[in-house]
Amino acid sequence: MPVGSFAGLGMAWLAIIGASVVAHLGPLRTARAAFFALPFMLAALPLVFTRSGDPIATIDLGPLSLTISGQGLQEFATIALKSWVSVQAALLLAFTTPFHDLIDALRELRLPRIMVAIIGFMYRYLAVMTGEASRMMRARTSRSADPTGRGGGSIRWRAAVTGRMVGSLFLRSYERSERVFAAMQARGFDGEFRYLPGPALRPAELAAFVVIAVALIAFSVAAQLWLPHA
Repeated sequence: MPVGSFAGLGMAWLAIIGASVVAHLGPLRTARAAFFALPFMLAALPLVFTRSGDPIATIDLGPLSLTISGQGLQEFATIALKSWVSVQAALLLAFTTPFHDLIDALRELRLPRIMVAIIGFMYRYLAVMTGEASRMMRARTSRSADPTGRGGGSIRWRAAVTGRMVGSLFLRSYERSERVFAAMQARGFDGEFRYLPGPALRPAELAAFVVIAVALIAFSVAAQLWLPHA
């Protein structure tokens, strides 16, 4: 999507909203969940001050003078909206597709096998590591309580304890991975991941794939043409 294609981005967002409604997720669930990407969008904020086209205003911060440009604002808005819509599309896929189907799709798309294996192991053991972290948090809370029922300890003490917890969790994760790998070798693992072949595409699924691909190509062409002209 080129810079300034706000109409095309709006059409893409409406398509995601429609798909969310069809999937019984509600029209705004993906939009609300996508706001976790907001801090990453702020990485593009310097574009507002570093582009020189169409100056709008100047902000004086002592010896530093920052000029806000229209070109920079347009580029920043485009990047932010593209990121927001893209995250919503990824969330829609994750909400509506079982994880093992996503893994199978990555494998069929010829993603390197080691990457597919890492993603699969990450998903499988993420809940285990989360549970381990929760137990460590409860232990810290139990050891820092005071008679009033509030958590005790200074901020410095809590920061030090949190640092030790992160280190301990890393070591436990590393040790668990060694035990899992040893168990896999004991069961005959030779470094090659073997999978059953996935089901072949049915005619209706193939037709849907072709229709969606043609629609995406048409949408991309329309987005390129439907741009504001200076």
